[in-house]
Amino acid sequence: MQPSLPKFSAYTADRFRKTPYWDRLSEEYRRVFDVTTQVLPFRVNDFVLEHLIDWDRGVDDAMFRLLFPQHGMLSDDQFDRVARAIGAGGAALRGTIYEVRCELNPHPAGQLTKNIQAFQNKRLEGVQHKYDETVLFFPSAGQTCHAYCSFCFRWPQFVGEAEWKIQTRECEQLVSYLKTYPHVTDVLITGGDPMIMNTKSLRRYIEAFLTVDTLRTIRIGTKALSYWPARFLDDDDLMPLFEQVIESGKHLAFMAHLNHWRELEPPLVRDAIRRVRNTGAVIRTQAPLLRNVNNDADVWARLWTTSVQLGMTPYYMFVERDTGPSGYFRVPLIQAWEIYSDAIRGVSGLSRTARGPVMSTDQGKVCVDGVMSIEGSKALSLRFLQARDNRHVGQPFLAEYNEAAAWLDELRPYRSNKFWFEPDTQDTTADLGEELLVS
Repeated sequence: MQPSLPKFSAYTADRFRKTPYWDRLSEEYRRVFDVTTQVLPFRVNDFVLEHLIDWDRGVDDAMFRLLFPQHGMLSDDQFDRVARAIGAGGAALRGTIYEVRCELNPHPAGQLTKNIQAFQNKRLEGVQHKYDETVLFFPSAGQTCHAYCSFCFRWPQFVGEAEWKIQTRECEQLVSYLKTYPHVTDVLITGGDPMIMNTKSLRRYIEAFLTVDTLRTIRIGTKALSYWPARFLDDDDLMPLFEQVIESGKHLAFMAHLNHWRELEPPLVRDAIRRVRNTGAVIRTQAPLLRNVNNDADVWARLWTTSVQLGMTPYYMFVERDTGPSGYFRVPLIQAWEIYSDAIRGVSGLSRTARGPVMSTDQGKVCVDGVMSIEGSKALSLRFLQARDNRHVGQPFLAEYNEAAAWLDELRPYRSNKFWFEPDTQDTTADLGEELLVS
């Protein structure tokens, strides 16, 4: 007999202050919480509070830092400005919050300019199309999560700024787009977290995508396996939906966001993983490398090894994107490569499917392959795993050795004035979406 499962109960900042956990936090940290949650989104639930955080370690716990804001997520100047504005309240506070959010680079890598397309002289709502083969779909009912990661590069989806939100309620326009462009083989349903939706809503979208003959893979990007595993255990209609995808002849790929091996320890998480895998879906694990959370080769080695043990495939170690509180989490690229290399050497071949460290830049996914010695000088070797311009995929390039650089735009080309993929002059052409609208 299935044991009783917990009921979902989420806590925003205001509601969390009324829980017993609030009493376990110091006055100093409470002030950090009060100021930082004015700017960045905060949401937790009973499961992550009870099963993922080591409350004996408190604010020093890796999972606490993954879920709760820290002072370093805002600069000292930003923190002080917000703190002063709280006292003023009203329009002054709202204005300061918006100002600080704008300073946090809310939509990096051309997400609102280069990735938004148009179709039949209309904006393709709730969709991003950056890489030839893969389209991202943002259903409006999935633009929240069971709990928010403090590093999340999708934070603008959650803070109530309407002009920053990417979403749509309908998928008919996207289905027509997919049938018009058969080279698109993969749809990634993303958010937020699609698994926050009820199964009826999720079914409506998935069944629409199943009508596209040229579509080969449906991907679901989710953190729910570890943040709310009961989602996969208490719904008798969900697993048949996954099985329906497999029976249609398409591949169902679960892109599971797992940042630390401790997320895989609770028995309910393992039960959820087993149930998803039994449908024929393949679970691939990915996460960014985060200072103060998982910047340790042993953590990654154990995460990958445990993932394989549970039947999941390690996929990506990402570099934290240059948005939101990235300064708190950033790890220099060379240090990231060293952590990745140490971790990959400590696992068997089955866990070496993980690629990294990988930057999701404006130009594409760039992998740091390592440090080279050329005529007595050092250079950083990089390579495009994916690219906005498909001709760049697989192409290597070199950058000057730089121990402080944590992102592509902080690197200089090796013995050259510019990288080969950079335009010769300032690109003044319209974005693709604009060109389509006027064509």
